[in-house]
Amino acid sequence: MKKTVGIILIAVLLLSLAFPIINSTKADSIQAVVSLGADLTQEQREQMLNFMNVNPEEVNIIEVTNQEEANYLKDTAAANQIGSRAISSAYVEELKKGQGIQVQTHNITWVSEDMYENALVTAGVKDAKIIAAAPFKVSGTAALTGIMKAFETITGEKLDENAKKIANEEMVVTGELGEELGNKEDASELVKRVKEEVIERGVTDPEEIKKIIVEIQHDLNINLNEEQIQKLIQLMDKIKGINIDVNTLKEQVSQIGQKVKNVAENNEEVKGILGKITDFVKKLLDAILNIFQ
Repeated sequence: MKKTVGIILIAVLLLSLAFPIINSTKADSIQAVVSLGADLTQEQREQMLNFMNVNPEEVNIIEVTNQEEANYLKDTAAANQIGSRAISSAYVEELKKGQGIQVQTHNITWVSEDMYENALVTAGVKDAKIIAAAPFKVSGTAALTGIMKAFETITGEKLDENAKKIANEEMVVTGELGEELGNKEDASELVKRVKEEVIERGVTDPEEIKKIIVEIQHDLNINLNEEQIQKLIQLMDKIKGINIDVNTLKEQVSQIGQKVKNVAENNEEVKGILGKITDFVKKLLDAILNIFQ
């Protein structure tokens, strides 16, 4: 009789623990969009989807054309890197408010993760996990268009067109500066901090902007020439015209060199499921022991 009761108890435990896990997973379903380059082959499309670990039947897939990419980059120094095909792809997942922008890259050679983050904040993107990728090595300049388009698809809201153009310019200016300095991280940190100061202090005078740039470059032990300083002044003159809240700016962009390396470890959903499994094992063992008491 005790064995029978024990078996029933185990079955009840299995069902009671399994169903909440299943229901929780459905309730917390991920909101994500994948933007694929329109000129990818079918094999390359599958390669990108596999790399992003998504099921094409469970995620919204959109395409970005070469013309769309060119619209934002044609007037920048990156115009010669556009090419004639749309290859760069992006995975964009909406995160909870306050989690900021988190970027990972694959086969992207010119645009760094920090450069994407800085530019995306300027464009108006918030709280998103992003993967910018390609099936082979590309500069990555065109991926920004796909990321912005995917974010608009998730939220159902259009980003400001002027802000998107300036975001592309910011990415290119930062990339060029990184090449000239021989350090992309320093360039990204410089642009981020100058942008924060200009917006927070509401600076509009070019000479005041120059003072901020000179002050921060010394702080970072960077030496800019006059041409580089003028390019940053021109960029900031455009950025200050965009409605960006400085608190949002600081909240959205992660600190250089301190990005999350293990997403699963910090994922509350994963922690919750693991906790339930641990409780289940403990209860199961207790039930089995009770059978023989």
